[in-house]
Amino acid sequence: MSASSSPRRPLHYAWIVAGVTFFTLLAAAGGRAAPGVMIVPLGNEFQWSRATVSAVIAVNIFLYGLIGPFAAALYQSFGLRRTMLLAMTLVGAGYGLSTLATHYWQFMLLWGVVVGTGSGMVATVLGAAVANRWFVQRRGVVMGLLTASAATGQLVFLPWLAAVVTVHGWRGAPLVVAAVAAITLPVIWRFMRDEPAEVGERPYGESESESEAARVQAPGNPAKLALTVLADAVRVRDFWLLAGSFFVCGASTNGLIGTHLVSAAFDCGIPEVKSASLLAMMGVFDLVGTTASGWMSDRFNCRYLLFGYYGLRGLSLLFLPAALVGPSAGLLLFAVFYGLDWIATVPPTVRLCADVFGRERAGIVFGWVVAGHQLGAAFSAFMAGWLRTTSGTYTLAFMSAGALCLVAAIGVLPIGGQRRALAAGALG
Repeated sequence: MSASSSPRRPLHYAWIVAGVTFFTLLAAAGGRAAPGVMIVPLGNEFQWSRATVSAVIAVNIFLYGLIGPFAAALYQSFGLRRTMLLAMTLVGAGYGLSTLATHYWQFMLLWGVVVGTGSGMVATVLGAAVANRWFVQRRGVVMGLLTASAATGQLVFLPWLAAVVTVHGWRGAPLVVAAVAAITLPVIWRFMRDEPAEVGERPYGESESESEAARVQAPGNPAKLALTVLADAVRVRDFWLLAGSFFVCGASTNGLIGTHLVSAAFDCGIPEVKSASLLAMMGVFDLVGTTASGWMSDRFNCRYLLFGYYGLRGLSLLFLPAALVGPSAGLLLFAVFYGLDWIATVPPTVRLCADVFGRERAGIVFGWVVAGHQLGAAFSAFMAGWLRTTSGTYTLAFMSAGALCLVAAIGVLPIGGQRRALAAGALG
């Protein structure tokens, strides 16, 4: 018999796990998109300023990031599936109950604390955990796809949510998010698995001769594990460079554009549905850009990739104020360009975390780096709202974020000088 007649190998279960994770991250991203289309109608109903509403969103974003490293430890201690089920339950319950809220503290509790905690458990760190646990080959591409799902979902949901808000009021959007979260639960329960060994397989691309020690096994108290890794990581300069650059990444994406671009466009006479559609188009280009970034992070120096991403993002943000008041072609150009770069920084950042700190601790270290990202996003979400309230325009917020991106472009170049420092020394 010829070689071509040999039976085809079945699909490796790692790809099913990646698909479930992609779907979950996409659904969770819808929850993070919802506040962006509710700032104006919510403020109008309760007579709250942009700064007041932005404070709730800032708490949500901050907890989304703070939970990340603890979620990474939870994945190791309690498993991916159980953590994902808990997370989507919190997201759905938080948004569903918010439709009954009538006081500011209730929104702070439900949107800020409950949804922030749940979304933090299914954030970018989940994609990193799945990529590191289930893949040896194609890890960069998978990380790019999973990262893109988190960002793309946030943007693609916006036109749908904006249309619902326009027709049914702001309460329609959280009901949509709660319904989508409920749909994910049976999918996670049926198809998600914690380890390749559960289905009798090795991580994709791992040979029999490769060490089992590379697999992530870390029983014990997840909070203690996360804090122990942080205590070691802060002694390494590269951790601060990674976290600092990701602070700028969050400040210039989720916190600024994701939260305030619809409102900024509304100020310039652009209808909410149209501006939300613009963000959705950015999401489509983000899927292309971030996936390509994952492919490149397997092949090129990640420091130089980050230098290019932050530098180009800074220039595009400096251009945005003119694009908002100029011809529509300028705003379209910004959407395409910025969309390609939206969160392309994640795959090379994940790769650098693994290079410097080792595969065993990379997920938790990246979780703390993501905490820096969301701290920057929370800071930017509040400050942009405050600047809009005090000055009547978002121009200073956009220009400041652009300048920060240019600084970050220079700051990432020294990363890697302490390659695998913790893996070889500080972590014993």
